[in-house]
Amino acid sequence: MEKKHPLPPFTLETAKEKIQLAEDAWNSQNPERISLAYTIDSEWRNRNQFVNGREEIVQFLAGKWQKEFDYKLKKEYWAHTDNRIAVRFEYEYRNKEGQWFRAYGNENWEFDENGLMQKRFASINDLEIKESDRHL
Repeated sequence: MEKKHPLPPFTLETAKEKIQLAEDAWNSQNPERISLAYTIDSEWRNRNQFVNGREEIVQFLAGKWQKEFDYKLKKEYWAHTDNRIAVRFEYEYRNKEGQWFRAYGNENWEFDENGLMQKRFASINDLEIKESDRHL
């Protein structure tokens, strides 16, 4: 059975480690690498989309980065319990027309005993910004 350390139950330190690992993976923009942090049958809600399983995760992320260029993400710890972590995040990207955006949101994560994320619920809002207003 595959394991993704750190494993639950999470401490403050291991929850923050898990968040940093997720941030690093997403900033790689490598859908296959990212998908390996999730269970085979992982359930997502991403905005108004529902994504189920690693294959759909890879497809979703590949499509995302065909529309979002110069993507940069920052995640922050919000809270945790035994096998759950809540994060606040923001990311910036530009579309093919060159318009920059900053996306803000919250994610609720639930992990199985092997440290794989089995549920991810993301609420996200996008804000048009000027390139000169970028933070990341």
